Amino acid sequence: MNGASREALAAARERLDALTDNTSVDAARLADELAAVTALLDREVSLRRVLTDPAQAGEAKAELAQRLLGTQVGGETVDLVSGMVRSRWSQSRDLVDALEELANTADLTAAQRAGTLDDVEDELFRFGRIVSSSPELRAALTDRKATVSAKRELMRSLLGGRTAAQTERLVTRLVTAPRGRSLEAGLESLSKLAAERRDRMVAVVTSAVPLSDVQKQRLGAALAKLYGRQMHLNLDVDPDVVGGIRVQVGDEVINGSLADRIADAERRLAS
Repeated sequence: MNGASREALAAARERLDALTDNTSVDAARLADELAAVTALLDREVSLRRVLTDPAQAGEAKAELAQRLLGTQVGGETVDLVSGMVRSRWSQSRDLVDALEELANTADLTAAQRAGTLDDVEDELFRFGRIVSSSPELRAALTDRKATVSAKRELMRSLLGGRTAAQTERLVTRLVTAPRGRSLEAGLESLSKLAAERRDRMVAVVTSAVPLSDVQKQRLGAALAKLYGRQMHLNLDVDPDVVGGIRVQVGDEVINGSLADRIADAERRLAS
C-alpha cells in the first residue's frame, strides 16, 4: 500500500486496537465478521469500487455500509467498516487487504488474551515447514478444483485439536480464500503479523542440531540487544548446517557458529 491507503490502514489499526482493548468485545467473533466482509468485497468488485470512490462523500459511503451490513454483523464490525470507508484509499483492493489484516489481527488478539500467542507463532512457522517439505500436501491445499468445504475438512483433519484454535482458524481462512497469494506468502504474512502483536521481530534460526534452552535464551537476548526489539525465534534443524547456525532476520542473514556469533555480539555490545 502507499499514500492514502497507508494512512487509512494505520487509522483502522488504531480503531481496532481501541475496540479490542475492551475485553468485553468478542475478538474471535469480530474476526469472523471482518473475514465475512472481506469475502463480500473481494467478490463484489462494483460494491468495493463504490465504497472507495473518492468522488463520493465519506458519510454517504458509511451510510451505505451500515445499510448493507447492519443486519448481518455486529455493531462493532459495522462501526469499523464504516470508519474505513470514510477514509481515502489509493486502490479499491487496498480496502479488502486492510479488512483481511484486521480480521487476522482480531484472531491474534483472541490468542493473546488466551495466552496462546506464542503457540500460534510457532505453529504457523512449523506448518509452513511441513507444507514446504510435502509437495503432495501443498498440492491438496492449493487445488483450485477442491471445494471450500473439502478444504475446511482437510484443515480440520490436519490441525483440529493439534494446534491452538486461532492457528486453525487463520490457516483455514488462508487456504480457503488465498486471494491470489501463494500459500507460502500467506503463511509468512501471518507469522509477521503475529510477531507484531508483541512488537517483536522474527528470527528464523537454522541449526545442525536442536539448540538447548540455554543456547536459545542467550541467542534471543543477544539478538534483542543487537536489534533493539524483542525477538521471537522460529527454530529449524538442518543437518547440512554442519557445526554451525544460520540466523535470518528480515533480509539480513547471519552465518557462523553459535558460540562465535554470541561471543562476537556480546563483545560488540560491550565496546
